[in-house]
Amino acid sequence: MYPNVQLYINGQWRDAADGRSIAVVNPANGETLGSVAHADIADLDEALAAAQQGFDTWRKVSAFDRYKVMRKAGELMRERADHIARLMTLEQGKPLAEARAETLAAADIIDWLAEEGRRSYGRIVPSRAQGIEQRVISEPVGPVAAFTPWNFPINQVVRKLSSALAAGCSIIVKAPEETPASPAELIRAFADAGVPAGVIGLVYGVPADISGYLIPHPVIRKVTFTGSTPVGKQLAAMAGQHMKPATMELGGHAPAMVFADADVEKAVQLLVASKFRNAGQVCVSPTRFLVQREVFETFLNRFVELAGKVKVGNGLEEGVTMGPLANGRRAPALQALVDDARAKGATVHLGGKAIDGPGYFFAPTVISGLNTGMRLMNEEPFGPVALIVPFDTLDEVIAEANRLPFGLASYAFTASSKTAQALSDRVEAGMLSINHLGIGLPETPFGGIKDSGHGSEGGTEAIQAYLVTKLVTHLG
Repeated sequence: MYPNVQLYINGQWRDAADGRSIAVVNPANGETLGSVAHADIADLDEALAAAQQGFDTWRKVSAFDRYKVMRKAGELMRERADHIARLMTLEQGKPLAEARAETLAAADIIDWLAEEGRRSYGRIVPSRAQGIEQRVISEPVGPVAAFTPWNFPINQVVRKLSSALAAGCSIIVKAPEETPASPAELIRAFADAGVPAGVIGLVYGVPADISGYLIPHPVIRKVTFTGSTPVGKQLAAMAGQHMKPATMELGGHAPAMVFADADVEKAVQLLVASKFRNAGQVCVSPTRFLVQREVFETFLNRFVELAGKVKVGNGLEEGVTMGPLANGRRAPALQALVDDARAKGATVHLGGKAIDGPGYFFAPTVISGLNTGMRLMNEEPFGPVALIVPFDTLDEVIAEANRLPFGLASYAFTASSKTAQALSDRVEAGMLSINHLGIGLPETPFGGIKDSGHGSEGGTEAIQAYLVTKLVTHLG
């Protein structure tokens, strides 16, 4: 079932020029699934030359014809969803239902951005003198270098890929080596839909080597990255040295604020499901559960009860609702954070350790008795760890929500319109969802502020990052 994944360069699927490859491991059992080609400089040079030629071709294709090709790619993703989802679960670990949902969501994202490409309008600016025409034109920025992580192997690629193609750009995707097959199938759908050779490149290899070569290269005119804040800062600085625009979707530490007047049962059910989705390996995963003291014990006890019912196992097995962590590095990192909190007085109500046996499993974990001197309250755990913290007043909870340098997602549950308005005005985040979990739709902005990055990968804003503005003023 699992392929040996190849590079895609200049319209051809092929191995690396020097034949090197990297093993791909199933995180549910630690066994080798297959391999992925390891690009070297010769491969990158070929990809760059193809991207320039592809851009020269694709930018001349009308927005309507680009739209038709992209819509066909979306339909192919829907037709192939079962096959692609199985590959994703094998290499990433998430339950099959989540993998299939991610694949189908990609088709919706493609459709949305295909439509937006038809609406990249310019405008006419009234002139100050007779006979002068002033036109503002939106043009594609040029070849794009995109760097994506393993937690959502398709979702993180498709937002960048669809925005670039809708705008008329070519793109080189450096997809994750841990989870290479599912993004390769996304690229295959676009290739089979008729995207010309060179418009899309797909490479794998040592991330630092590839980013260090692509970002400064004169062919690349735009950089986009999803990943950790420290790496994002390095890549953004590198792009800045060469005056290249960069979209950065970086880490978070999302607060979920539950007020005493909220529907607590509804809040608990939604938040437990969201916390343990993809084993907590989600940049917008709720992490700090800030609960008003009047309902704190009720919330905590119910959260522990529902978290204890999460079925952990191989994502291909029936009934599993949480799979493994993506690689062997994650469990020790989480254990260090939990042990630090426990040593400083926190109470671990559930889990708190890796699960014995093959694979990279970590138990659903619920912790209270926390304070801001603990690493968990300051470092994004990026795993199935929920931190339950009481608060008393609105000012107190907003101060805690805004305390960290991150500002990606935030959540709140309240029956008060006054409280909701105060949160809307004062919470420092790129996204705030109140009384439901409404983040991540194709038609809504998706991005953070502060150390969580800049730019958006959703809504009408997404395509703007791949366009430049030109003024043409003409005396007739």
